[in-house]
Order: sequence, then structure tokens, then C-alpha cells
Amino acid sequence: MAERENRRGPRREREEAPEFADRLVAINRVSKTVKGGKRFGFAALVVVGDQKGRVGFGKGKAKEVPEAIRKATEQAKRQMVRVPLKEGRTLHHDMSGRHGAGKVVMRTAPEGTGIIAGGPMRAVFEMLGVKDVVSKSIGSQNPYNMIRATLNGLSKEQSPRSVAQRRGKKVADILPKRDDAPAAAEAEA
Repeated sequence: MAERENRRGPRREREEAPEFADRLVAINRVSKTVKGGKRFGFAALVVVGDQKGRVGFGKGKAKEVPEAIRKATEQAKRQMVRVPLKEGRTLHHDMSGRHGAGKVVMRTAPEGTGIIAGGPMRAVFEMLGVKDVVSKSIGSQNPYNMIRATLNGLSKEQSPRSVAQRRGKKVADILPKRDDAPAAAEAEA
């Protein structure tokens, strides 16, 4: 038995990672009418992230609220995606995302702007670790569709490093040239 464990390598134990933060976005109470009356169940929508560029969402259903939240959190941890952030605080470029009738627009913002976003989108940005962003949701106000549309837009994000690598160039060749040199020359004069 010990030989089989060595051959496969060390066993990875699943542990509750304390580095993940989670945010409960929505709880929905649903009822099923049966012969004796009504049976209530709960559906929870949770967003989980490490606030360093990884985020995921999950939904869970159960007869009790805590169990539904636990199921949703586990699913969210399994479905996490990595999003490149500019300076660890904002997006690299403007983008939009869609899911069903829901559309979201996300724009990069200067430092100090904060998170300008509504409900479910705010939860995604906070769990992602974005500190400055301007966003707008258009169409569906359903929290499930808003989160899916937000993650659809974030999946389109590309860092200058990944674009440079794909094109076989340097990052400096891709980024626009700054006009700091003329301003520095005027300051010295």
C-alpha cells in the first residue's frame, strides 16, 4: 500500500483555504407545493476570490440556508479563473461582457476612483481585488446573469505581457510611448 502512494506522489489533502474570501450575493427561497402543504428550499449565489486576481462564482441549493451557502462556496472554489490586473488595482483595458439579455461594460479607472459598480458586479470586483473600476450593467438585472456577463468580460482581458508573448515582441514595443520625456525637459529648463 505504501508503494502505491509513493508511485503516485504525495497525497494532496483538500483543505479549506483561508486565503479565499467569499461574498453572498443572493439567496432565493423556493417552495414546492406537496400534498401536506409547502416545502421550502433555498438557492444561494456566492462569489469567491483571493483578492489577488482569482475569482469564481457558484450556486447551491438545499433545504437549509447554511448548507446552500456551503455548496455554493465549494462550487465557486472549483470554478475559479485568473484575471490579470494592472498594478494589482485595476483592469488593463476597457471591455464588455454578455450573458443572455445581460450586458456589462467595464472601464479601467485612475487611482482613487474606487469601485463604481452595482450589486453583483461589485461583489465580483471586490473578491477579484480590483480597487479602481467604473462599470455599468445594461439589460438583465438578474444577479446570476450579471455575474456571468461580468466574468465573460473579464475572461477577455489580456495583459500587455500575454499580448507581447503571443506576437513575439517585447512589452515595451506594444505599450504606447509615454510623453514624459518632453515634460521632464521643460521642468529642467
